[in-house]
Amino acid sequence: MGAGHAHGHNHDHAAGAQGTTWRLWVAFGLTAGMVVAQAAGSIVTGSLALLTDTVHALTDALGLLVALVAAHLMSRPASSKHTWGFRRVEVIAALAQASLLLAVGIFAVVEGVRRLMEPREVPPTELLVFGALGLACNVIAILVLSSSRGANFNMRAAFLEVANDALGSLGVIVAAVVIATTGFERADTLAALFIAALILPRALRIMRETAAVLMEFTPQGLDLDLFREHIMGLHHVLDVHDVHASTVATGLPTVSAHVVVEDQCFRDGHAADLLKDVKTCVAEHFDVSVHHSTFQIETAEVMDSESHEMLHD
Repeated sequence: MGAGHAHGHNHDHAAGAQGTTWRLWVAFGLTAGMVVAQAAGSIVTGSLALLTDTVHALTDALGLLVALVAAHLMSRPASSKHTWGFRRVEVIAALAQASLLLAVGIFAVVEGVRRLMEPREVPPTELLVFGALGLACNVIAILVLSSSRGANFNMRAAFLEVANDALGSLGVIVAAVVIATTGFERADTLAALFIAALILPRALRIMRETAAVLMEFTPQGLDLDLFREHIMGLHHVLDVHDVHASTVATGLPTVSAHVVVEDQCFRDGHAADLLKDVKTCVAEHFDVSVHHSTFQIETAEVMDSESHEMLHD
């Protein structure tokens, strides 16, 4: 005896994905325009900080484009071939963005170390103009994305990219001011390394979180030992085994298990009530509320036969 529920979450998240699309388009337009301007600026000035920030912004633009595609796919409904729809696209998109950011950060560090030993002359006025332009575009994009940054992995990655790029543009501005006032040319390289320091930890964190979802690790905050202990505490439950938990996408944890009950539960019709109690337990009694759960209610005899089959396999 098994059961599972679908509570219409696909429709809710589809509407949420559509609602964030226009924000992504605005942020993408601003970021793409900034990439063109800063690319020209990095050629004119020869600034490593501006070049790093340009590549960072290019990564942001590509990431936002990926986010747009992901938002569109996430709005597609589930089907018999795609039972969760395309919800997990947001996780793959965030992982792709993080991988791009990691490559940019490594490049900035390698080139920055080289330029610390061989500093180049950088015109501070032009550097200041392009840095200020980049900061202005990023601030507008931040305001557009801020209200939706917690919607899912995808929107969170997009917001963090733009926010960190704004700090990068601020670093370019500071470098320009330092060079103009002191003549310290290495300020440009130090700004580039500062941008790299912003990029690398964020990229690694997003990669770790998305990899955990793709590897179907237990959702953070869900203690399966406590979960099993809680189910075992229900009346008539003899054992809980084959417990599995994972995250399909943001806000969609799932859990499944075999629950062994006394034989009399099937004779007196109590098994259905017990199944309801188990599902209510996982939905209400833990820090991570799991509404998508599947439980197989079985007798000790069935459990023994399963164990026998596994030994022969």
